[in-house]
Order: sequence, then structure tokens, then C-alpha cells
Amino acid sequence: MPALRTTPAELQQAVAALKKHGTKAAAARALGVPIGTFKSRLNAAELPIPPAEGSAVASELKRLRKDLKDAQKISATSAAILDAVGAIRSNTDKLEPPTWVSAPLATPSSPGVPTLFLSDIHHGERVFPAQIGGVNKFNMEISRKRLHYTVETAIELCRIISPKMDYPGIVTPLGGDMISGNLHDELTATNEVNTMPVLLDLYGELIGEITRLADVFGSVFLPCVTGNHGRDTRKIWAKDRQHTSFDWLLYHFLAKHFAGDKRVKFYIPDGSDALYRVWDYKYLLSHGDQFRGGDSIIGCLGPLTRGNQKKRSRNQQIGMGYDTLCVGHWHQYIHTRTLIVNGSIKGYDEYAYTNNFSYEDPQQALWLTHPRHGITFRMPVNCERGEVRAATPWASVQA
Repeated sequence: MPALRTTPAELQQAVAALKKHGTKAAAARALGVPIGTFKSRLNAAELPIPPAEGSAVASELKRLRKDLKDAQKISATSAAILDAVGAIRSNTDKLEPPTWVSAPLATPSSPGVPTLFLSDIHHGERVFPAQIGGVNKFNMEISRKRLHYTVETAIELCRIISPKMDYPGIVTPLGGDMISGNLHDELTATNEVNTMPVLLDLYGELIGEITRLADVFGSVFLPCVTGNHGRDTRKIWAKDRQHTSFDWLLYHFLAKHFAGDKRVKFYIPDGSDALYRVWDYKYLLSHGDQFRGGDSIIGCLGPLTRGNQKKRSRNQQIGMGYDTLCVGHWHQYIHTRTLIVNGSIKGYDEYAYTNNFSYEDPQQALWLTHPRHGITFRMPVNCERGEVRAATPWASVQA
């Protein structure tokens, strides 16, 4: 019986499947063909172009070979990443919150569970004080100091609220834009160093700060979403957003580092939002770059309010309602009952100055969730020590 001839459409289908699914085995399963058949089609796509064939066929086969070469590069990269993070992937992309997040408080005096929201670090970026009236300066050294000071200040504030540190643990959402990235030409030209060294440097810093939180609070739960700055694509992707972001890679390497530490647990969903609970209080974590607009009068409140309402409606329709939306991106600290907007560790920059945005100190959000009262204490955490002011009476009247 003569062998069935493979059609150009089947060759194209095989190449496209490899490009989409990353490995030959996964692509073969998706097409529903034996792995041997799939490999034969790929081999056929690599055959030299018969000179006797018409130019249209030759051109199509040439394009197929280029697509196949690109797909094989993607496949090799995907395999390397999966080798590195695959062992922990199944433990981080499904929400399995630690028991202490929902367990009854050990003592009635406990004020609840603190949340320290870390986002918009922009590690690797430089802010030049001469270009913004001298109100801020930022580089990697300052970034490290601010990150450390933020964590230590959050611990100090929690100790003021509960001197016994009577907390079951701490929730630390990582909200994206952890590194500056090269998404704009001006950042490529002015970033302190390139993306990979920045990622490694921040990785080491976050290991130290997460360990510090675990040592003080006993347990740390870290829901994670990606931002728009850490992407490796020209425009942000709706499909496969997480897997084109260095934020995602950073989170998974951190999760891999802490895989043997039972005190630390990560939640890294494949989508752009992370829905989680502290007791029965539901939070939706998102970076906030999906919301656009605003004006010089109400600033970001317009797009954030509209965006929150749209997300709330969407999530209610699919049985995933939430109480409070937590976003970063806007570099402006706002805390209402239904919306928490994080500040930034980078602080005021040339973009904000040029566009006449309101000045804001580098700060991050800290709040407590109580099983009966919901969100109680709420406060911004300054990311660096302020200037020492002259001593004044604790209360006075302006003369």
C-alpha cells in the first residue's frame, strides 16, 4: 500500500503546533497524531526545496522552514525554563492558601493578619534629580536601601500595633513592575544595567527580605501578578502575558528557592489577576495597567473606579466576586473600602514631572485584615527615612 503523501497544510499545521505548545510531545498530543507521525511531518518541512517546483511552492516551503526554525528555538527555551521551574510550577499556579490565612486567631488580642503590598520597584532604573527639580534620585543602590527600609518599617509599625507581634503570619502581594525593563528606548538608554543582571540582583535582595518577614512573622503568603514593565515583547500580550514577563520568571525562581521552607508559600496564577482570601475577606490582585485614562482634575480615580466596576461585574458573573481590588502601576497611594492602589519604591520620576503629575514620596501600602471586622488598620509605609525636623510641642495652635 503506497504511503500517504503529507500535504503542505499538514506541514504548516505541525510547525504551528510546535510553535504554540513548545515541545514535540505536547504538539503531537494537541493534533491527535502519533509522535512518530508528527516528527515525520517536521522532517518533511525541513527538506530542501525541489528546484522543479513552482516559485509559489518554493516560497511557501521556505517560509515553513523559517517558522520551524523559530519554533524549535522557542521549544528549546521553553524546555530550559520548564526544567528550571517545572518542579514547583504545579505547586504555585493553583490557589492553595496556607491554613493560617483562614484559621481562627490563636488569641483574642491578635489584631489580625497584616498585608505588606510590594510593587513598582522598577529595580535597575535611574531617576536623575537634576531633571525633576531635585525632588528624587533613584538607582540600584537606593532601590536596595528603600526595599530593606520598607520591610523594616512595616515590621516596626506592626510591632507598634501589637507589641507581642501576635500575628499568625503576613501576606505580601508582589504586584509587578519589579524591574525597569527595556520596553521604551529611553529606558534602554538610561537603565543602570541590562535586564538579566538587574533580575539577579533583585532576586538576591528579595530572598533576604522574604526570609526576614518569615523570621519575624513565622509565615509568609505571596500572591503574585506581572506588571507591564518586565515584559520581553513590544506590546503587552493578552495571551500568555505571564510567560513573556521577567516578573513571572523572578517569582518562580523565588518560589524555587523557598520550596523547602514551609513558612513561605507562593501563588503565581497564569492569568493577569490573582484572587485570594484572608479568612472570608476576598482580595483581587492585579497590576492596574489595564486601566487607562484620567485627567488633571481627578487623576487616576476615574479609570480606576471604572475599571474596578468592570472587574467586579465580570467576576460576579463567573462566581469569583471580591471585596477589595489591589493594584499598583499608578505610583499613587490610595486606600478606600473597595480599592487599594499602591505607591512605588522608585518614587517621582521624569515621566511624572514632565506630565505635571502630583508629587508623592516613595511608599508602599500596609493594612490589617481581621476575621470579624475586615480591613482595620491601614497606613502607608515610607520607603526611606525622612528628614529630622526641629522639636515642637506635641500639639499647638498656629499663632
